[in-house]
Amino acid sequence: MPPRSVDARRAAVLGSPIAHSLSPVLHRAAYAALGLENWTYDRFDLDEAALPGFVEGLGPEWAGLSLTMPLKRAVIPLLDAISETAASVDAVNTVVLAPDGRRTGDNTDIPGMVAALREHGVEKAESAAVLGAGATASSALAALARICTGEVDVYVRSGARAAEMRGWAERLGVAVRIVEWERAAQALHAPLVVATTPAGTTDALAGAVPERPGTLFDVLYEPWPTPLAARWSAAGGAVVGGLDLLLHQAVLQVEQMTGHSPAPLAAMRAAGERALAERQAPPPAAGNGTGTEPGTARRA
Repeated sequence: MPPRSVDARRAAVLGSPIAHSLSPVLHRAAYAALGLENWTYDRFDLDEAALPGFVEGLGPEWAGLSLTMPLKRAVIPLLDAISETAASVDAVNTVVLAPDGRRTGDNTDIPGMVAALREHGVEKAESAAVLGAGATASSALAALARICTGEVDVYVRSGARAAEMRGWAERLGVAVRIVEWERAAQALHAPLVVATTPAGTTDALAGAVPERPGTLFDVLYEPWPTPLAARWSAAGGAVVGGLDLLLHQAVLQVEQMTGHSPAPLAAMRAAGERALAERQAPPPAAGNGTGTEPGTARRA
């Protein structure tokens, strides 16, 4: 029996924690701009243990899923196929659900990074530096494999992470030099610096920004700007932020899930910027009977 057709289509972002995610804002803005009135996009707080049951219970109305931590690797055994891009870093952030039930995984973080840099005029880099060695750093290395023609210095805080990054570099075909975190200020002299660390980690480096900085890609987006990004911009350097990354990877997700291309980049950006501005607005004066939830640092 052929799968039944459905009018309403669904998509969602999964992860834990997930309440902070801007993905619903971006995807819903795209649906509105594309006239997809029958499409909805939600968020579900799920851990690795709950993921298989959720995926198996999806009906034919589901078109796609966005995955964030800690599900980007946990989802792989539940899929029928994954793209070469996703396989290169063992991480899936996008699942497209076909009408026949087939589940295909992809990673739009990597091309999203490349697109965000390209939008800011960075097509190639002779060398680069990566601050941090977590999951986002492996995607950064994969992106740099596409645009960096020389060596990448990776600044790490532990020997275990150093070994992991050497492994990813060998797998991705990137020439890397591992440098201890204590020398991280040296990274800021690279023509392209990618900061992949949690909020606050690079704050102490703001005072070491050179007089003529190159390009900084800071994957955090809330709160924004980070001290390092603010100082970098003040010194005249180009800054690519976490919202740029989130936006460009979401554009690719919308195109894959809906089949509409190009996705409405401008409408999605405006919605994301508006949502962030509302989150970061100062709290109302005491005594007016309202309150605001304190913000937390987020990265793409």
